[in-house]
Amino acid sequence: MIFRTPILTLLLVSALAILVALGAAWFGQRVLRQWDLTSGSRAQLLMERRTELISTLFAMVMLAEAVALFLFVFNADRMAALFVGAMCAVGTLNVNPYGFPALYAKIGVFFAAAVWLVMDHVDRLGRDYPLTRAKYALVLAIAPLVIVAGGLELAWYLGLKTDVITSCCSKLFTPANAGISDEMAAVDPALALWALAGAQVLVLALGTFAAKTGRGHGLFALAGAVFFAVALTAMVSVIALYVYENPNHHCPFCILKPEYGYIGYAFYIPLFGATALALGLGAVAPFKRRGSLRAPLPPVLRRLTLWAMAGFAAYGAVTLYAIARSHLILFG
Repeated sequence: MIFRTPILTLLLVSALAILVALGAAWFGQRVLRQWDLTSGSRAQLLMERRTELISTLFAMVMLAEAVALFLFVFNADRMAALFVGAMCAVGTLNVNPYGFPALYAKIGVFFAAAVWLVMDHVDRLGRDYPLTRAKYALVLAIAPLVIVAGGLELAWYLGLKTDVITSCCSKLFTPANAGISDEMAAVDPALALWALAGAQVLVLALGTFAAKTGRGHGLFALAGAVFFAVALTAMVSVIALYVYENPNHHCPFCILKPEYGYIGYAFYIPLFGATALALGLGAVAPFKRRGSLRAPLPPVLRRLTLWAMAGFAAYGAVTLYAIARSHLILFG
């Protein structure tokens, strides 16, 4: 099982990310203790050169880790055919206890990586490396998360046994099942749609305010995180029902299948991308008054805000499309 090409690819990316994260964290603690741009010492000059190299390497593996999240889910869905009782990625992730923890850890790495990539991009805009300490402090926080995610992923793949009978989404995402999945499925569909519409209006209004005034990026980031939670809840509670045209099928993973036109990717890629950008904006906006960032940072904040708004709007547009084309009638 572990020698399948997608699995080996994912494990290789995780192993590389762990090695680079450990190296970057080791260098980062030195940066936090010794970084001093006012010094012209040989040690400071060497540190500045190594900072460029290590930042580039870390940015590359963080980008790879972000892409790996979608490959991880896609591969889990493709492997469902190998396990008795599995119909989608849910069944594959349920084969052993490490599946869903590995997914949650990789989602955490995805958002942490996105925030770091935004910080690194902004840091390169300033002539005096204004965010160097901040981004290496974040590296120290990301490194343990990368290690945990890689360990859980390896444990999950090693524990995949084809003779195990697993349970799929028909049991997990149902009001009869105990846990957060049943709470999401049990949310009233009308309430979920109204909450999604309200969150959409709020996040777009705050994004418009931030783009026009250059202020309020922190609130926009918070609204983006709220929209993410509301959107996932609405997906399980009501949107999935319209996609499947079945009032009892709440699974947020089956929509990734070809029989539904891979429409799940049209939902999740804009949602995850927009949320990641919003969180990144919230992380770098407090530095816009730094001397070397006063000129170059505001246009970048505005551009990223517009991209994030486009992602959130795209999720809403795909939702309307899924409802409009569905033959399911839930109301009226």
